[in-house]
Amino acid sequence: MIRIAIADDHAVVRAGLRQFLSEHEDLQVVADCADGRALMDVVRAEGADVVLLDIAMPGQSGVDLLLAIKARAPALPVLMLSSYPEEHYATTLLRQGAAGYLGKDTDPDEIVRAIRLVAGGRRYITPAVAEQLAAGLGADDRPPHEKLSERELQVFLHLARGETVGQLAESLALSVKTVSTYRSRVLEKMGLASNSELTYYALKHGLLQ
Repeated sequence: MIRIAIADDHAVVRAGLRQFLSEHEDLQVVADCADGRALMDVVRAEGADVVLLDIAMPGQSGVDLLLAIKARAPALPVLMLSSYPEEHYATTLLRQGAAGYLGKDTDPDEIVRAIRLVAGGRRYITPAVAEQLAAGLGADDRPPHEKLSERELQVFLHLARGETVGQLAESLALSVKTVSTYRSRVLEKMGLASNSELTYYALKHGLLQ
């Protein structure tokens, strides 16, 4: 039996996934979580074998939660759910430790296939994403945000959403000086000059919802 934790802030999405997955004898939804705190409680209790995680969660974003899960339980497979096309986020999230990336328009049977695949220790990678990953092995022509480290990506997305350095330092439990250093690195790596340019970049590339 594969135990599944669903994390999505939309009750109708959680209910729909629970209903469909319950029709499969080898799958059991053990938790559906509306926020990151509830999900991390499940992770700490080692209560799930696979996590289905929405990228746009309230409070902590899906990216933040992915990093938190991989820090706490590195072997726990996390399938990311998003309404964005996979070319916007998939390769970045796979590099950050996600086991796969599913669009919310994915056929339900494909979601089941992905769950079984990652529960068996493999990754779920579509042909299009495999091509993107292969291309990244050659000339590094990836978009600037895909070249950021895990923490830099985290800082970038928070700043792009309008958080100040002080707010970000508090939410990540870092010093203001440390966050300022990360901010400078992000701006330098992305060739941008201000937080407003980070926001514009994120909107242009479909990284904000």
